[in-house]
Amino acid sequence: MKSGRVRRVVRGVLGSAWTLLLCMAGTASAPAWAEGSGSPTPAQKVLRYAFPVAETGFDPVQISDLYSATIISNIIESPLTYDYLARPVKLVLQTAAEMPQVSADFQTYTVKIRPGIYFADDPAFKGKKRELVAADYVYSLKRIFDPRWKSPSYPGLADEKIIGIDALREKAIRDRTPFDYDTEIEGLRTLDRYTYRITLGKPSPRFINNFTGTGALAREVVEAYGDKIMEHPVGTGPYLLSEWQRSSRMVLTRNPNFREQFYQADPPANDPVAQAIYQKLKGRRLPMIDRVEVSVVGESQPRWLAFLNAEHDMIEGLPAEFANIAIPNNRIAPNLASRGIQMVRTPGSDISFTYFNMQDPLVGGYTPEKVALRRAIALAYDTATEIRQVRRNQAVPAESTLPPMTFGFDPTWKSEMSLYDPARAKALLDLYGYVDHDGDGWRDLPDGQPLKLVYATSPDQTSRQRNELWKKYMDAIHVKVEFKIGQWPEQLKAARAGKLMMWGLGQSATSPDADGFLALAYGPQKGEGNLAFFDLPAFNKLYDAQTVLGNTPERLALMQDASKLLVAYMPMKVHAHRIGTDLIFPWVTGYQRHPFMREFWRYVDVDAARAATKK
Repeated sequence: MKSGRVRRVVRGVLGSAWTLLLCMAGTASAPAWAEGSGSPTPAQKVLRYAFPVAETGFDPVQISDLYSATIISNIIESPLTYDYLARPVKLVLQTAAEMPQVSADFQTYTVKIRPGIYFADDPAFKGKKRELVAADYVYSLKRIFDPRWKSPSYPGLADEKIIGIDALREKAIRDRTPFDYDTEIEGLRTLDRYTYRITLGKPSPRFINNFTGTGALAREVVEAYGDKIMEHPVGTGPYLLSEWQRSSRMVLTRNPNFREQFYQADPPANDPVAQAIYQKLKGRRLPMIDRVEVSVVGESQPRWLAFLNAEHDMIEGLPAEFANIAIPNNRIAPNLASRGIQMVRTPGSDISFTYFNMQDPLVGGYTPEKVALRRAIALAYDTATEIRQVRRNQAVPAESTLPPMTFGFDPTWKSEMSLYDPARAKALLDLYGYVDHDGDGWRDLPDGQPLKLVYATSPDQTSRQRNELWKKYMDAIHVKVEFKIGQWPEQLKAARAGKLMMWGLGQSATSPDADGFLALAYGPQKGEGNLAFFDLPAFNKLYDAQTVLGNTPERLALMQDASKLLVAYMPMKVHAHRIGTDLIFPWVTGYQRHPFMREFWRYVDVDAARAATKK
């Protein structure tokens, strides 16, 4: 980063004409001739697009949202990643020198890091070139267990039972002392400068997937910036954060210290698009673009208009309300096709859902009348209408928390999760005493107290449309609902504290396994990944049992039994699996949406000359 700081840019996302002129000046191509050089300077390659939701920060240990993770994944690197074009997905090396060595019992993982990889320059390194070493990954893993950082990754990694790490965490909590990073433990050891080993207290056949998301920060950087580390990401990746206006704009530029890396992939033989991309880009040095400008545009209409006006080079995730205009019958509209705009349409490995806070006195609890209330609410909501009217058919109904393209997903299974049955909903409410006690036309609790749902939501147009459906369907069964509107970071903070009654969320898979989606209801992760605060011993037992098994029929049966319990107790109403539609201008080449990896910038190219002329 320049001068070790994040340079703040004072401008709005879609501000005044003067602001737009400044923005255009900041993204214009470099002059054809450098002053006094006598030789041409290549035009700068710039990729511009928008996030629909604000980032929270850039410390991999402290964040859990998709948008912050997207930025971080292009700055801070994990040992492994995915082949960008391979389908089915395939793990490949990133900073690792070879694939991790895994013991026969799936309890020991040994990782060798490739020598000669360097961090981006930063004042924390005091003028020295800082090489990535094994100790950086050991330190970064320990940070997840440091109670100071309150890492949302902690519950999932804690469940892996890294030997000895819990004692360090418990000591820091008990003695109220700083976490001891210097004591070597059996479960997390540096074997030499470039090799580290993780030893688990139980078998974990899918632990290798963690090596795609565990990025390394240098200890000097964390200690230099302390509580401001969210503002100072320093990694070994192809880009570095050069400008940041919180919740508005981020600019990333090419990392001059990035190692030699060349485009390699293994596209499917039966995918002509992927094959064409590979033939065009294979062997090219990465990254191919110089600068990435990311705006935060929460409202769908300005994001769509910015794309149409070619202020953005792509729109990742076409807003559903524009689907009928942009892709009628799921084919790109003629007016867009005439401009050379390409469509990339990909089924999502994700879920969208509404959770109920199981600790809330109104909707929470495990007694029959509380279960009946949640199931009635779920039955009264018509997901099919949401998919048709709000999502414009850019989704399919979900039957469980397990998403497509992951182990555990059963495309043939049908459940109550997608069922719309208002008559049955009313019958359940009547049966358990949720009737109108005071004659005002609205149902009350069995004890006569008011029954009013409070649904947390966002201020964007899509959320407002969903709110209208929730009100429509709750009105139909005479249940009051009001909406608590707030920005994502504030809602997330309240959710983790157990202060939201209901909230609608989405979660995308980061690996081809559904374990993390079952973890949304795993008791020991309450308040972290498990925002529903669901804690059912029978479910926890099934979850624990499946974690130690390979991908066997026995594990599949356990996962499906766990899914059935979630349907029965309904701590969350799972709505849909989304279909991602991305639109790209013709000067951007190489883009494909990967089902699990977040970083794609290094794999795409921009024709700066075409981008300048918008043709």
